[in-house]
Amino acid sequence: MPEQRQLSISEAASAAQIQQALDQLAPTGGRLILPSMDLTLDRGLRLHSGVELSGQGAATILRKGPGRVYPLSGYHNYGMCDVPLASTAGLEVGMTVSIHDDRTHGGFYETFATITWIDDGWVGLDHGLEADYRADANPCLTTVYPLVFGHRISHAALRHIHLEGHRSDNDKSMGGCRGGAVYFGNSQDLEITAVTERDYFGEGLSFQMCRQVRIADCQFDDNTGNGLHPGAGSTDALFTNCGGRGNQRSGFFFCVRANHITVRDCRFAANHEGISIGTRDCHNLIEACQLTDNQAAGILVRPTPEPTHVHSCLIRACQLESNAREAGRAQLEITSDARDLMATGNRITGPGTGIWAAETTRNIYLADNTFTDCQPEIDAQPDSLAQTPPKIEYGYDTGVQKRDRHLLFTPA
Repeated sequence: MPEQRQLSISEAASAAQIQQALDQLAPTGGRLILPSMDLTLDRGLRLHSGVELSGQGAATILRKGPGRVYPLSGYHNYGMCDVPLASTAGLEVGMTVSIHDDRTHGGFYETFATITWIDDGWVGLDHGLEADYRADANPCLTTVYPLVFGHRISHAALRHIHLEGHRSDNDKSMGGCRGGAVYFGNSQDLEITAVTERDYFGEGLSFQMCRQVRIADCQFDDNTGNGLHPGAGSTDALFTNCGGRGNQRSGFFFCVRANHITVRDCRFAANHEGISIGTRDCHNLIEACQLTDNQAAGILVRPTPEPTHVHSCLIRACQLESNAREAGRAQLEITSDARDLMATGNRITGPGTGIWAAETTRNIYLADNTFTDCQPEIDAQPDSLAQTPPKIEYGYDTGVQKRDRHLLFTPA
């Protein structure tokens, strides 16, 4: 049987102590249980394959420490496992940091790494830089990091923990493709259960190039980015009974080629958009979700021209109400070259337009939707609408033969 270890308050008095306990479980796997506690982290907690980190629900609080900025002393280039700093005061081996400059901030150009050594103004990293960082673009190392993360791991879990991002104590953010308050990259068979999070300078939950991910009973609120962000080809993910509220971007953001994903019984309110779906985000199911009081569309199909257009998605039995009061065209807004989409059995309440589809969309099937206070109910050209439902494949646990052939995976 995998080992189970419960830490006392004194054994979990620092992030370094918790990380040591996680590292000790790495060879065999097991479950690490945190006590009721309120701890400010000076580094992110790294999960390993076969390891579960669990707490006592709302009584276990992990807080993001202050985000300090350390200017690089000059240019440094791609692939190097170190950076030169003007000062290393306050940094320690084992801390997690991110490196970027004004030109490369965001996307996959940022570097997220763990400090391995500090020597005479240089800081060693556990892997190479992801980009060139130019001296004339304010390159810097920052103590900005996910609170819990994993790279190239499998069969891992995070459960029953509350995370506080303290965005006011962080002058810089991580881009959503390299980080979030909870972040996983190039990993598979993950479970995130009963995790609540708020107030992070960036994304709430982000996972990139992952597969077989199950997220249940989680809430990600009040972040400067998106609440939930599956992206970069992630596939075979199931979200149930989750939510995102008060996020400055979307409550739920399908990023590039996020496919074969089911979002079921989830709630997204008072964000910019409720759910946003875009480039190559295909074969997805959005079912029995509530999209209410978002500033822009309740569900937005973003502008994505061929050949990266959205296709083969079903929106079913959802409630869309009082969205698009400040921006957007409709409760459900379908733009650009979207194809082979279905919206069936939804309850849609205004104000404004119920469903809007661009003239360039095709084969959009609408059936059994009910409208209240929508003027007009549907704004779409006849050439965009389908008379019969398209034959499409959608959702979690479908498309087994093709859904992840674009991904590589090697456990750490």
